[in-house]
Amino acid sequence: MNPADTNPVETIRRHIRTVPDWPEPGVQFRDITPLLANPRVFRVLIDQFVHRYFDARPSAIAGLDARGFVIGSVLAYELNVGFVPIRKKGKLPFTTVQESYELEYGSAAVEMHVDAVQHGERVVLIDDLIATGGTMLAGLRLLHKLGAHVIEGAAIVDLPELGGSRRLRDAGLPVYTLVDFAGH
Repeated sequence: MNPADTNPVETIRRHIRTVPDWPEPGVQFRDITPLLANPRVFRVLIDQFVHRYFDARPSAIAGLDARGFVIGSVLAYELNVGFVPIRKKGKLPFTTVQESYELEYGSAAVEMHVDAVQHGERVVLIDDLIATGGTMLAGLRLLHKLGAHVIEGAAIVDLPELGGSRRLRDAGLPVYTLVDFAGH
């Protein structure tokens, strides 16, 4: 990061790599690994979320498997709150609740431990990117099953043309993202 950079969102945007035609032709994959690899830019990223949620005082941060773990666990640490992993089906060792969601070619499921949150806890749900919104909607439903109040869904990147952020808002979830990219 150049010290002359004063716009944190543009700094973050510049460190997201676009990989054309991956994982299939026509897809513009938004790769956050260069952002994570640069310690100063990673700090700028986390600071954006810390400043957003510091006064909101969530009880926990729930991160979606897997890149939501990277951002969410660091954010939870900085806010001095607990971290709740929402994992792909079959990865958690204790009693779980499960929620399915649709993919382009089939379905998948996410799970969390039944004791991961308590009724009434205020939770921020976080992932790296919102595309169709299916994973975050499934995470929202899981948290609601356990009685949590999800104060916001957050991500680094929004792909608005895929309609996920709109679907989430239509489901009653406020959404916060730092960067949006046209196309998918």
